Amino acid sequence: MRGATVGGSGAINGGYFCRGLPSDFDRASIPGWAWSDVLEHFRAIETDLDFETPVHGRSGPIPVRRTHEMTGITESFMAAAEDAGFAWIADLNDVGPEMPSGVGAVPLNIVNGVRTSSAVGYLMPALGRPNLTLLARTRAVRLRFSATTAVGVDAIGPGGPVSLSADRIVLCAGAIQSAHLLMLSGVGEEEVLRSAGVKVLMALPVGMGCSDHPEWVMPTNWAVAVDRPVLEVLLSTHDGIEIRPYTGGFVAMTGDGTAGHRDWPHIGVALMQPRARGRITLVSSDPQIPVRIEHRYDSEPADVAALRQGSALAHELCGAATRIGPAVWATSQHLCGSAPMGTDDDPRAVVDPRCRVRGIENLWVIDGSVLPSITSRGPHATIVMLGHRAPEFVQ
Repeated sequence: MRGATVGGSGAINGGYFCRGLPSDFDRASIPGWAWSDVLEHFRAIETDLDFETPVHGRSGPIPVRRTHEMTGITESFMAAAEDAGFAWIADLNDVGPEMPSGVGAVPLNIVNGVRTSSAVGYLMPALGRPNLTLLARTRAVRLRFSATTAVGVDAIGPGGPVSLSADRIVLCAGAIQSAHLLMLSGVGEEEVLRSAGVKVLMALPVGMGCSDHPEWVMPTNWAVAVDRPVLEVLLSTHDGIEIRPYTGGFVAMTGDGTAGHRDWPHIGVALMQPRARGRITLVSSDPQIPVRIEHRYDSEPADVAALRQGSALAHELCGAATRIGPAVWATSQHLCGSAPMGTDDDPRAVVDPRCRVRGIENLWVIDGSVLPSITSRGPHATIVMLGHRAPEFVQ
C-alpha cells in the first residue's frame, strides 16, 4: 500500500511518529548525520504536546501526541506486559541510544482525529509563494539530461505529457518510485538497465540493498475499535522485536483500497533491525510497468528465528483469553535504502552525504531512499526530519 496523493504514504499510514534511535545515526558514521547533527532537526519539525523536555520541539509544524485513554484491547496488553516484567516507557522519542525493552504509548502525528502530514505541515502553507507551483495528478516518468547534468523531468498529467526544465531537480517520490525514476532515466545497475532496454547513463547500485521491517501478522478475536488510532502502544525488546497490538486495520484510512474487505483486528510482530536485504529492479522501460520488489525477508535464518521468538512472546502476552490465528508474512511498509547515502569509498552509496546523486550534476534524492540502513523505529519521523534538513544542501 502506497499513498498516491499529495503528502505521499505519510498521508495514509498509521500515524506512528517515532524517531530513529541515536545509534541508527551514529552507527552509520556518515559525516554530518550523527545524532548530534540531526537532533535539532527532529526538534524543529514537531510540536510535542505531551513533553517539554530539551529533546522536544515546541514550535514545529507537526503536532505530536500520544493516546492517554486506551481501548480495552490496549489496556489488557499493557497489563500483561507489566506482569511479564516489561517496564513502562514514558516517551518513546527519548529512550537513549539503543533499543529499550519495555512498552510505551506511540507518538502520533494525529491529534483529535486530525492528521498533520508533511504536506499539511509544510507544503500547503507555502502554496501562495510565487516560486511554487503544485501539479496535482501528475506523475514524473523520466529525467532528462545533458551529458551527466540533470536538466528536466518528463511527466504525464491530466492533459497529457508535460515537459519541465530546472537547474536543480530533487527526487522525493519515495523509496520505490524514486528508484524507479532513476532506473528509467539510465541511473542504476548496468545489467538491470540493459535487460530492461534502458541505455546506461551512470552505473550505480540503485535498488540493490533496500531494507524493510518484516512483520508477522496474526489475526485475533479482538473487537475492532472504530475511530481510534490503529496502534496506541507498542512493546519493544532489547533484541530488536516490536510487538504491535493493533486496534484495527487500515480500512478507514484507505477508502476502497482494500477492495471492500471488512476491517480486522490483529497483532503484529516486527523485526526492527533485520539482516536481510532486498532488491528493487527495473523490468521494463515503460514507466507504467511497476518495478519488481523482492523483500527476501526469509533469506536470513536469524531473522526468521527472531520473528518466531517474538511470535511466541506475543502469544504469551495475549494469554488464553485471546484467540490468535496463524502468522503470515507481511510488510510494515517501511521500505527504504534503495538509493543509500554514503561516502565516496562506500560501494553501496548512490548519493553522497549531501544527498547528491553520485556522478550526476544538479540531481538530489531526499526521501527514505537515502537512508543507509533501516531505522530501529518506523522511518516516517526520520524521513520528515531528513526533508527538513537536506534543503540546505540543494544549492
